[in-house]
Amino acid sequence: MRRRRRTLVVGVALAAVVLLGVITALSLGASGLSPADIVATLVGQGTRVQELIVFRLRLPRVTTALVAGVAFGLAGALFQTTLRNTLASPDILGVTGGASLAAVFTLLVLGQTGAALGIAAFVGALGIAALMWALAWRGGLVGYRFVLIGVGLAALVQAALGYLLTRADVRGASEALVWMIGGIGDTSWPEVGTAAASLVVLLALVVALSRRMPVLQLDDDTARALGVDSTRSRAAMIVLGVALVAVGTALAGPVAFVALVSAPIARSLVRNGGAALVASALVGAAVVVFADIIGQHLLPGGLRVPVGIITGLIGAPYLLWLIAAGNRKGTDG
Repeated sequence: MRRRRRTLVVGVALAAVVLLGVITALSLGASGLSPADIVATLVGQGTRVQELIVFRLRLPRVTTALVAGVAFGLAGALFQTTLRNTLASPDILGVTGGASLAAVFTLLVLGQTGAALGIAAFVGALGIAALMWALAWRGGLVGYRFVLIGVGLAALVQAALGYLLTRADVRGASEALVWMIGGIGDTSWPEVGTAAASLVVLLALVVALSRRMPVLQLDDDTARALGVDSTRSRAAMIVLGVALVAVGTALAGPVAFVALVSAPIARSLVRNGGAALVASALVGAAVVVFADIIGQHLLPGGLRVPVGIITGLIGAPYLLWLIAAGNRKGTDG
C-alpha cells in the first residue's frame, strides 16, 4: 500500500511539473502571455491574436516536446528494464542513431520527406535492434553483450551519418542536421497528430504487456520457472521500445540522452524496485519541455539552440558519472 501511494504521489507531482513546463513554454516569447491568458485561450475565450500565438505558433512545439519526451523516456525504461542494464539506452546502443541514419538516407539520397521519414526511422531503428539481438544471442540474451555490441554499432552509424552529410549539398546538410542533434521547431499539426496517435497505440500495448516486466527483471531460468517465455517477452518489449524510439525520432530527431536519464531518475523517485514506466514517461516529457525552454529563452545574449544540444549537456555528465560509479563498484567488489 505504501509503495502504491508513493508511486501515485510521484506521478501526480511529475504531472504537475510537466504542466508547469507547458504553461511556461506557452507563456514565453516575443508576445508574452500570462497563465490566465493561456487558460482562457485553450478553452476558447482568448482573442484572435492570442489564439494565433497559442494554437499556431507555440502549442505545436510544446506538444512535439511532450510526445517526443514521453516516447524517449518510456523507450529508455523498457530497454533498461528488459536488458537489466542502466547503460542499455536506445541512444547509447545505436537504435536512435539507426533511426536517424535511415531518415537521413531517405531525405538526402531518396529525396523523400513527410511520412516516408517516419517509416524509414522505424525500419532503421528495428534493423539496428535486430542486428544487435542476432550478434548478442548465445543461447539466450546477455545484457552486457547487447550493450557492448550496441556501442560498436552506434559508432558505425555515426560514421555513416557523417559520410552522408559530407556528400550532401549545403542545403541538404542543413535539413538533415536535425536528424543528428534533435530539434522540435519545425513540426506541423498533421505530423504531431500522426505521432501522437502512434504513441497512444504503443502506450496501450505497453500497458497490456507491463505485467510481465517484474518477471523480466529476473534471470531467464527464474522467468521460465514462473511460466514466462522470457525470450519472446524480451523481444516484444524491445520491439515496443524500438517503435517508441522511431516515433520520437521521426518527430523530433535523436534528442540525446533523454532515454538514458529518464528511467533512473524515475526509479530513484518511486523507490519501489520496479520499472517505473509512468514516471519514466513523465520525466522524459519534463526533460524535453524544460530543455527546450532553456534552449529558446534562457541562454545569454539571446542565443537559441536546438533542444538536443541542451539535453546533451545534461546527459553527458550523467553518463560519465554512471560509468565512474560502475567502475567504483567493480573496484570495491
